[in-house]
Amino acid sequence: MSTNASALCTTPPQIAIIGGGPGGLVALLTLLKRRIPATLYERDTNYDVRAHLGGMLDLDYETGQRALRENGLEEEFKNYSRHDAEEMRVCGKDGVPRLRHDEEPNDNDLEHSRPEIDRRILRKILLDNIPADAIKWGHGLTSIRPIGGGQHELTFANGFLTTADYVIGADGAHSRIRPLLSPATPIYHGVTGAEISLPAASAALPENSDIRDAVGRGTCFLAQENKVLTFQKNGDGRIRAYAWHRNTLDWALPSDPKAAKEVLLEIYHDWAPWVRKFIQIADEGAVYPRPLFHLPVGHRWPHTPGVTIIGDAAHLMSPFAGAGANLAMRDGLDIGLALEGSVGKGLGAEEWEAAVKAWEEEMFTRVGQEAAVTARNLEAFVNADAPDSAIKAFELSVEGH
Repeated sequence: MSTNASALCTTPPQIAIIGGGPGGLVALLTLLKRRIPATLYERDTNYDVRAHLGGMLDLDYETGQRALRENGLEEEFKNYSRHDAEEMRVCGKDGVPRLRHDEEPNDNDLEHSRPEIDRRILRKILLDNIPADAIKWGHGLTSIRPIGGGQHELTFANGFLTTADYVIGADGAHSRIRPLLSPATPIYHGVTGAEISLPAASAALPENSDIRDAVGRGTCFLAQENKVLTFQKNGDGRIRAYAWHRNTLDWALPSDPKAAKEVLLEIYHDWAPWVRKFIQIADEGAVYPRPLFHLPVGHRWPHTPGVTIIGDAAHLMSPFAGAGANLAMRDGLDIGLALEGSVGKGLGAEEWEAAVKAWEEEMFTRVGQEAAVTARNLEAFVNADAPDSAIKAFELSVEGH
C-alpha cells in the first residue's frame, strides 16, 4: 500500500490489547487520549481480583513517570506517590544495615527521584481514566490465529471470538502472543521462594515495633549465604516481604500456609529475630510461591505484521532493578505514540507497520541494557558473598554502570 493510497483510509483499524497490567493499560490510555479506538481484553473478571497483590513500584522519570505525564496524570501521581518510601537499607542476615539511603526527600522533585507508588493504586489511577466500555473483563485469551493481511483471529475462554487488525500482546511472562514472534520461553533463574506479608493492623501493633523499625519507611534488603529477604512498607501500612533462595525448579512451597511458614523458618533459621518473628506472624491468607524467570538478555524478534508484544511478554526480567513496570509503561506509551503517528493521521498498514518496526528496534537496544543490569543485580544479591556483593552492585547502579 503506498503512502498516497493509505492516506485515503478513513476507517481506523481494530486494535486489540491483550492484558490489563500497567503496560497494557498505558497503551490503551495513550491511544484513547489521542482518539484512536482500541479494546483491551483482560482475563480477570474485575479489578478487585488482584487488588490485594503486588508491592510498591518506584517509577523513573523517563519511563513510568513519563507514561503518566504524557497522558495528563502527573498530578495524580504526585498525590499518591511516596518520596519517603525511597528510603533503602541493605543488611546481612543479622538485620543490621550495612548501607543506608535515607536522605530527606524533596517531594517536589520528580525528575531526580523515583517515588514509590503501590501497584494497586497505580492500576486504579489508570483504570479511573479509561472509559469502562474499553475494557472487556473476563476475557482470557486461549488462541490467536493469523488470517492474512496482518489480521488475527482471537478466541477467548468465554467463547467470544473477534478479529483484529492490530494486536498488542501485554499478556505477561507466559504470553500467548509471543509465539507468533519468537520461540523464546521463560528461563528459570535458579532462584525461588515466597511472598508473605503482615497486614497493616498487625504491623501497627506496639509489640511489632521491632519489625517496623527494622524495615523503615521504604525497602529493606537482607542478603547472605545465597538467600535474600526483601521487605517493603506499602502505602496502606502492610509490610510485604519476598523471600528468595537458590534451589531447583522442582522445589515447591507447601500449599498449606502453616507448613509453608515452617519451611521458610527452616531456610532462615539463624537470621535476625525480627525476621523470624515476621515469618511466624505473617498473614496466612497471603502466602504465594514466587519462582523467578527471565527471557534471554537481548531478546528480539523479526517484525511481524499485525502484532507486537510489550512488557513482560517482550522482556521478562527479575525485580532486582525495579525495571519491569517502568519498561512496560514506557512500552505502552511508545507503542501508542507510534500508532498515533500513522493511524492518527489516517495512514494505512504500511505506515503503521513501519512505525512499530522502528519502535521495536529502539526498544530492543534500550531494554537490553536494563535486562543486563537486572541479571547482574540478582546474581549479586543472591550470592555467597552477600551482603558485600549486593552493596557493590548497588554502588555500581548509583554510578550509572
